[in-house]
Amino acid sequence: MPQLSYKGDLMPSSPIRKLTPYSDKAENRGIKVYHLNIGQPDIDSPQPALDAIKNEPFKVLSYTHSEGTAEYRTALSDYYKNRGLELEPSDMIITNGGSEALLFCFGIICNPGDEIIIPEPFYANYNSFAIQSGVKIVPIQSKIEDNFGLPPIETFEDKITDKTKAILINSPGNPTGYLYSKAELEKLKELVLKHDLYLISDEVYAEYVYTDEEFVSVLNFPELKENAIIIDSESKRFSMCGLRIGALISRNPEIIKRALKFGQARLCPNIISQYAAAKAHQNAGTYFDDSRAEYISRRDLLVTELNRIPGVICPHPQGAFYCMVELPVDDTEKFAIWLLNDFDLNGETVMIAPGNGFYSDPEKVKNQARFAYVLKKEELQKSVDILREALKKYPGTSR
Repeated sequence: MPQLSYKGDLMPSSPIRKLTPYSDKAENRGIKVYHLNIGQPDIDSPQPALDAIKNEPFKVLSYTHSEGTAEYRTALSDYYKNRGLELEPSDMIITNGGSEALLFCFGIICNPGDEIIIPEPFYANYNSFAIQSGVKIVPIQSKIEDNFGLPPIETFEDKITDKTKAILINSPGNPTGYLYSKAELEKLKELVLKHDLYLISDEVYAEYVYTDEEFVSVLNFPELKENAIIIDSESKRFSMCGLRIGALISRNPEIIKRALKFGQARLCPNIISQYAAAKAHQNAGTYFDDSRAEYISRRDLLVTELNRIPGVICPHPQGAFYCMVELPVDDTEKFAIWLLNDFDLNGETVMIAPGNGFYSDPEKVKNQARFAYVLKKEELQKSVDILREALKKYPGTSR
């Protein structure tokens, strides 16, 4: 067999999806599995988007412009203006999901071997995108006892080398739900300006903030016009994960110019996805308010009930729909497999995402897991009840 690339060896399996075979086997045995492992909301997608797909007017499903359709880019620009952020359609390149936006971003700003500093735990696929792009992730670990807040800014400066190109943040964050404050973003702003770095901000959960503080985007800082790059997506905003529609956004025209070259190489984003997303924005109504209220209700139930289980530590997420939880077990991956292979409560069990996949080194943290509160409250309550009983019987539970 001819030799394969080293990237295939280095590419990590998704902590969110890699246990799916165990889940499939459990369900084939007749076990009901509550999926808290994946950020797939059960909230309905907007009806205008569904109607747009059902009644799409195209006679030919053609290519669109590589930067995206004028209709969708205008709708997205208007959305940002309604949030108080002045963006023009020319400030964005539409992508096939936020994932493609991140790949474009890494390709635009980094040469092979360059470094990007990221607070961890972080969205697991950052590891994968870095490997695909030949980029080295330099992690800075946040602490559960600090609610996974921004680590001291001095620790960032200590990691900056001549290979450092950017700092990447995710706010509100996946997997922690942490929301960076304006004061924290001010510190990052000063640091990237001092060292002439890019500040990449993954803001795909911006609509889902649950504090009295308003969400602060890095676009709120005019000084960062040349430095700020936004990763955007409709997946979680409108519960449309399967449409795979996102955007790379920057007020730096050189970033957009180069992103367009990457866009041209992959031809174009999906025509129907753009059409549906445009209609969702044009007819959003109370969708965000209604969804936000539901997520707050789910979060409050899950966090309260988890913290009632002996030995469990669950910080209070301020946004998104995840919580990173410390469990009193020897290894959450082993525990997650055991839940699917060997345990059920009245024919039901729970699937969780082991926390090690959200760190740069999977050996670094063994006792954390990510929970996604994307199920109805009665299902979340059942999930916690199952977890409570499972921890009493799991052989690796700390007594």
